[in-house]
Amino acid sequence: MGVSETISGLMHNPLPEGRLDDILRPEGDNPLLQNGFVTTSMDVLWNWARTGSMWPMTFGLACCAVEMMHAGAARLDLDRYGVVFRPSPRQSDVMIVAGTLCNKMAPALRKVYDQMPDPKWVISMGSCANGGGYYHYSYSVVRGCDRVVPVDVYVPGCPPTAEALVYGILQLQKKIRRSAQNPFAPGGGGNEAGHATMNKGIVA
Repeated sequence: MGVSETISGLMHNPLPEGRLDDILRPEGDNPLLQNGFVTTSMDVLWNWARTGSMWPMTFGLACCAVEMMHAGAARLDLDRYGVVFRPSPRQSDVMIVAGTLCNKMAPALRKVYDQMPDPKWVISMGSCANGGGYYHYSYSVVRGCDRVVPVDVYVPGCPPTAEALVYGILQLQKKIRRSAQNPFAPGGGGNEAGHATMNKGIVA
């Protein structure tokens, strides 16, 4: 089974991880049809809403950015997942770092990350963003953007395909849905204090 078939299979509503997901499923046991109400926690509700409206800040640095553009084009169409690219970090909750991060660009990356409102998440796209890649031993390259910002999902490849980025976004949605803490509380969601207690990162 190829990557395209895997992504097509994941396009549909995922298996319910809480009572809230049952609302979106017309078949099966729908608590709204049977009882007229549904019970859930605010944490689950917030995380469910966040997964359906992720707005990434594109931080394209090299050739991986071209594949990121392909993922937003008509063939894969990230809009169907609620992923809408934003031009400003103040409107974004996800940052996609795509390409080689040089030492001179590292302060700009950190500044853009700090301007994003909490909760926020980071996707590292490509070998260069993950660990320096082909330029790992260069004097001017940062050996992984996780030395500058905390990373939630690593998408491997040189460059990774657009399908791999879509899969990485789906993995981030699963990670957000699994997190049980309040994303607006200190140390919750995708901010740095939360990274100390959560898993370091997922390799998509």
